[in-house]
Amino acid sequence: MSSKQSVAQAVDSLGPRLQSISAQIHANPELGFEEVKAAAWLTEALVSEGFQVERGVGDLPTAFRATYRGGPGPTVAILCEYDALAGIGHACGHNLIGTAGLGAGLALKRAWPDLPGTLQVIGCPAEEGGGGKVYLVERGVFDGVDAAMMFHPGDHTISWRDGLATNRVTIRFHGKKAHVARPWDGINALDAMIQL
Repeated sequence: MSSKQSVAQAVDSLGPRLQSISAQIHANPELGFEEVKAAAWLTEALVSEGFQVERGVGDLPTAFRATYRGGPGPTVAILCEYDALAGIGHACGHNLIGTAGLGAGLALKRAWPDLPGTLQVIGCPAEEGGGGKVYLVERGVFDGVDAAMMFHPGDHTISWRDGLATNRVTIRFHGKKAHVARPWDGINALDAMIQL
């Protein structure tokens, strides 16, 4: 059996448990930084499957990092989100994101117990306007991670998405005039803009 088939089989065997956790999170929507129940359900599942779980990472009480070490190799993180929108609940499917991240981590460990590297499942709270991932990055939770990935529900498949800026910036380029015979006395603002 191929590795891909083994992982698919592990996902199938986890299906009822993952559906139950997703339904629990959906039925108990919690706002950003208050996802106590969701974080507990996700981390309990990770502990039960042999992951080493750190709760409250990055000084965020509902953030977590679950680690499974295989052999030597890269560290890959699978991200979970699990917060809800005020007055709406899980309209953006964060119950699915959290559960899909959990399922991916559990399935990989089950199917490939001697994986070449380290697998982390990182719980990222407050994604609906709270910027949980930003805090986790700034506080070193992603230090040593070679690649990070996550799932987001949608109406089509996207296998690659360019990064999105989290802050809008305005940049002005200022040049300095020079005579055509002495261009080295000038500063070309267009060149600077193109290089940026």
